Amino acid sequence: MPSFCCCFSPSSWTTAVPAFEQLYRYSPTKSRLFGLPTERILKATAKTFANTLPDPGKERSTMIQKELRLSYFFAVLNAVIIGLSFLFAKIALDHAGPLDTLAFRFASSFLAMSVPVALGWVKLDYRGKPVHKVLLLAALYPLGFFTLQAFGLLHATSAEGGILYAFTPIVTMIVASLALKETTTALQKGSIFVSVFGVVFIFVMKGSRIDLSNLAGISLLLLACFAFAGYTVMARSLSKSFRPAEMTYFMMGVGFAAFLVASVTDHAAAGTLDRVFDPLSSGAFVGSILFLGVASSLVTALTSTYILARMEASRMSVFANLSTIVSMAAGAIVLGEELTIYHLIGSVMILAGVIGTNRLGRKKAAPKPAAAVPAEAEPL
Repeated sequence: MPSFCCCFSPSSWTTAVPAFEQLYRYSPTKSRLFGLPTERILKATAKTFANTLPDPGKERSTMIQKELRLSYFFAVLNAVIIGLSFLFAKIALDHAGPLDTLAFRFASSFLAMSVPVALGWVKLDYRGKPVHKVLLLAALYPLGFFTLQAFGLLHATSAEGGILYAFTPIVTMIVASLALKETTTALQKGSIFVSVFGVVFIFVMKGSRIDLSNLAGISLLLLACFAFAGYTVMARSLSKSFRPAEMTYFMMGVGFAAFLVASVTDHAAAGTLDRVFDPLSSGAFVGSILFLGVASSLVTALTSTYILARMEASRMSVFANLSTIVSMAAGAIVLGEELTIYHLIGSVMILAGVIGTNRLGRKKAAPKPAAAVPAEAEPL
């Protein structure tokens, strides 16, 4: 009997138990082994195997909890990266215009991802797939979002842009509920509004207001929010046909090509084609572009793939407001900007909103698989 048992590995124990039963059922005589009835030995052996088998339900629950904790870590990491990107964007814009900054940013993103693709580490296959839909996806983000944001800020202040950007989680929640049928509880909705109000409170207390005379700029900035929300929804839908790397690479390539053409055209019209690469002489500009391109674009895209496969778009989007706290802290530490009591109050509101959105509706969450999308819409 011992030699018979050792032939089975743990993966074949579910087969071993019926085997023992069959051995007993078809034995000519119900003899005695080791001084005990054969039936008793076989039943005890079967019970031992059954107790040794792992509980798949418990293992799956543990795995889901670990993945969810990692998702929260990635969401916070993305917020930190986006919060710091405001600082790096300011540095880059000190050396180049918006179009040049965007062109170099997506050039670094595209080239950084082209290396593993060229080496065969990342496999891409667009054959037989609806590539035109990915082109529409890229039209929403990065092309649509950044173009609308750039022209919107020409007719509105950066403070107005910050206030309107804070409403992105609300827009995402609405679009996701309509297109993806995502549901949120009343407490979750309230938490999202608290987080948004925290950002608006900070801007208003700083003396910022929305001037309705800048209606054109405000409209463009609102459209930028809708472009980002639409991108999130469409990316989740296309995840059934494309792998995250395929969409991300295509998106970076389209962004690089489009903004490069726009930058060169702008320089050609101004007669400054010979100065296209002048910003690269600055180490601060190069460092800022590498952060914006590699960290803010590629890293957040990859981590967001993981996040959106495990939580709804409405829950993840509220983490965007954490970037406001990070940008304030970075401004205070690096640029020496002042922090006051209303910054603290607004930050508490933001944190309460993020925690409430993700805790109060956890039992009702039913996340769907998703594609690579940025955690938040980054600045120029």
